[in-house]
Amino acid sequence: MLDPDVLTIGFARRVPSYKRLTLMLRDPERLMELLLHPERPIQIVVAGKAHPADDGGKRLVQELVRFADDPRVRHRLVFLPDYGMGMAQQLYPGCDVWLNNPLRPLEACGTSGMKAALNGCLNLSVLDGWWDEWYEPDFGWAIPTADGDAIEETRRDDLEATALYDLLERRIAPRFYDRGPDGLPGRWIDMVRRTLTTLGPKVLAGRMVREYVERLYAPAARSHRALDPVAAAELATWKSRIRDAWPGVAVDHVEAHLTPPAPAGAAELGSTLSLRVRVRLAGLAPADVEVQAVAGRVDDTDRITDATHVPLKPTTGPDAEGRRLYEGPLALDRTGPFGYTVRILPTHHLLASASELGLTALPCDAMTEAAGVLMR
Repeated sequence: MLDPDVLTIGFARRVPSYKRLTLMLRDPERLMELLLHPERPIQIVVAGKAHPADDGGKRLVQELVRFADDPRVRHRLVFLPDYGMGMAQQLYPGCDVWLNNPLRPLEACGTSGMKAALNGCLNLSVLDGWWDEWYEPDFGWAIPTADGDAIEETRRDDLEATALYDLLERRIAPRFYDRGPDGLPGRWIDMVRRTLTTLGPKVLAGRMVREYVERLYAPAARSHRALDPVAAAELATWKSRIRDAWPGVAVDHVEAHLTPPAPAGAAELGSTLSLRVRVRLAGLAPADVEVQAVAGRVDDTDRITDATHVPLKPTTGPDAEGRRLYEGPLALDRTGPFGYTVRILPTHHLLASASELGLTALPCDAMTEAAGVLMR
């Protein structure tokens, strides 16, 4: 029934409403054109189950089956009932692309896409669940989403379905059917190899368990052993003291000097920003806090992304106004729009993490702009 030489897209999972099984049917004529394209056709294999009590999910399955029963597309779109592990073992290796289009941000994980990656299948998904963390153009494609509460749901589905059709028509199918002299899709095979070698190891359960042990379970066990009654009482007293003082903790002034000098708003790759920060600790000792420079690329809203944290060091005792001076270098080792700010966090060797108390002190907006804490 299906053609082994045609680009094959898989969609197999539970069928709750938020996973939008029928998003591909928003424009039936557009989908039919993709399925029946004379030079670059696609075929879709769908499998899944709705919960017995989920009438909405059952209706989605019925809608898809009705479309698939059209004689014009019966050889290009099939629905497989009774989806289970046995069927999955055959389905994943047989697909070229794995489709996932849930309503963002309702996807908790999206493990079907992980299993697809382990079988050399490229992912086509909205940036949600695991794909939001690990998507790279080498591994597949991201479906643009119309996020936000202001947009009406049917309008959002229309926009995202159009984005899906456009990706299939303009980028995915052309790459799959782009064959070299040997008849093989070289660029496609390169993506499959990168998926298997780079993405595959990330989605293994062994990697997950190892990171849980190294990052969470082992540190928690060490903390449990360290927090005997005396240490626990000491930590509780320290936390109370920090919370009482924190309203008075503040980043008071930031100075930055670029080496080598450059025009305002510009800097060369490899140059260094020397920071001098005056802070108010409200009676806390330098050992109670860590003053950090937070730096990274900035997006269109001037928000820092992919941030790195550089501790600054205290240099002198408090001045006449009770402020302490912290200094440190910040290396500009990435090109493009770049921003930085300064923050103060509480620190103690018995804290599970710097965010345990939920306390931070940042520069006020007016001071930040005056000090040039953001630069492009």
